[in-house]
Amino acid sequence: MSAKILVLYYSSYGHIETMAAGVADGARQAGANVTIKRVPELVPLSVAQEAGYKLEQPAPIAAVEELPDYDAIIFGSPTRYGMMAAQMKNFIDQTGGIWFENRLVGKVGAVFTSTGSQHGGQESTILNFHTVLLHLGMIVVGLPYSFQGLNQMDEPGGGSPYGASTLSGGDDSRFPSPVEVEGARFQGRHVAEIAGRLVSAG
Repeated sequence: MSAKILVLYYSSYGHIETMAAGVADGARQAGANVTIKRVPELVPLSVAQEAGYKLEQPAPIAAVEELPDYDAIIFGSPTRYGMMAAQMKNFIDQTGGIWFENRLVGKVGAVFTSTGSQHGGQESTILNFHTVLLHLGMIVVGLPYSFQGLNQMDEPGGGSPYGASTLSGGDDSRFPSPVEVEGARFQGRHVAEIAGRLVSAG
């Protein structure tokens, strides 16, 4: 049986949006039924426009109530001081009713991220995001070293055993490299394979 997977993201400048497409592509390669959605923007429109946010994004806005409909949720958020963005946290903080009813217990959860610099909080963002997923009762999946891109040393790049990631640069001009997108694709495929086995086991 194919798993139903939600790729749920927040993206200010398009880096996480690009990675989300890679994650979804990998999950589809594993036969999953994939939906891509995003969380609402919280920044006032005038501020977002002045900051150059990518305001036009094709993914529809997700609803908290739909989360239990999926077998796996792969979350994407940029780093904000080593933590997930407020937009994503605000969305997750609305899951109290779902948490109370244990409706995400046993679902697969994974995280990918983006930072402005090589050591800008990629790992801490994903790890503290994992804490939230564990509170929700989800089964946390990372990016294993069977993805050979984690061992590449010839250029700066994101990616860790905790999840796929990319570097945007201080001015956000750098977009995900081929190896970073492949890491996202690998993680999506990996999550889909695990979720598929859980669905089949019933």
